[in-house]
Amino acid sequence: MKSTPANYNSWIDEYHQGIRYGMEGKILINEKSTFQQITLIESKRYGKGLLLDGCWMTAEHQERHYHECLVHPAICSAENLHKVLIIGGGDGGTARECLRHKEIEHLDMVEIDGRVVELSQKYLPTLGGQAWNDPRLHLKIEDGIAWVAKANDNSYDVVIVDGSDPEGPSKGLFNKSFFNNCKRILRPGGVFATQSESPEAFRKVHIETVRILREIFEFADPLYGWVPMYPSGWWSWTFASRERPRYKNPIAKRAEFISKECEIWSIRWQQGAFDAIPAFIERELSK
Repeated sequence: MKSTPANYNSWIDEYHQGIRYGMEGKILINEKSTFQQITLIESKRYGKGLLLDGCWMTAEHQERHYHECLVHPAICSAENLHKVLIIGGGDGGTARECLRHKEIEHLDMVEIDGRVVELSQKYLPTLGGQAWNDPRLHLKIEDGIAWVAKANDNSYDVVIVDGSDPEGPSKGLFNKSFFNNCKRILRPGGVFATQSESPEAFRKVHIETVRILREIFEFADPLYGWVPMYPSGWWSWTFASRERPRYKNPIAKRAEFISKECEIWSIRWQQGAFDAIPAFIERELSK
């Protein structure tokens, strides 16, 4: 067994409800932006990673567990892909996965904290990759909640919410007013997607998020997967649409093209992930 290098002999932890979720590594950057505490680390196992207000956001060798699952069920099933909106996503991973789809003509990415973008571009360049230089990407350093509120009706074919936990600058991303506006700006045949927390570590928030989306949209369903670095390791993403649950039926041509390079997402994986709803959540949602 190799000995641990001296500069990697500390642990960086997220504390959540009496449990620690940590990595062995070293801190590269730890600073306070206008909105939140931003920490960049270099870990032994997952490469460089990002925490916001002490909560794990992403890491080089973990991010595809999250970004592929958030993006492709929505992007592969929307009727059209002319114009897409990302709220949040300052590390660039969601934009990168979106822009792999050549049908997308215009991608608005609205991130409240420009410092997260700057540090991610410098320390996590593989997450955004070439997306940062793609002319289809229109980065806006603004409040995503205000952006959605003022956007025109039927503006986007897909709306993706890539926010952090419902605290601090992301708190307003988990309520009826925001979700109603997301529905309003979604075009017919469009799909809405959001990360919806861990059904174990954030059970109440997860269930309430799905309930609210089912009230607002005609159809909404959670999809379950794993992001080992997050609290409990068990995570969820929820998708919504009108008319029918189109997010459950990827367009074959899009799916075939994109799944060739995915580490996690495929049509088969997605089918199982939607079906993997635990009994206790199914009972709660049926009340």
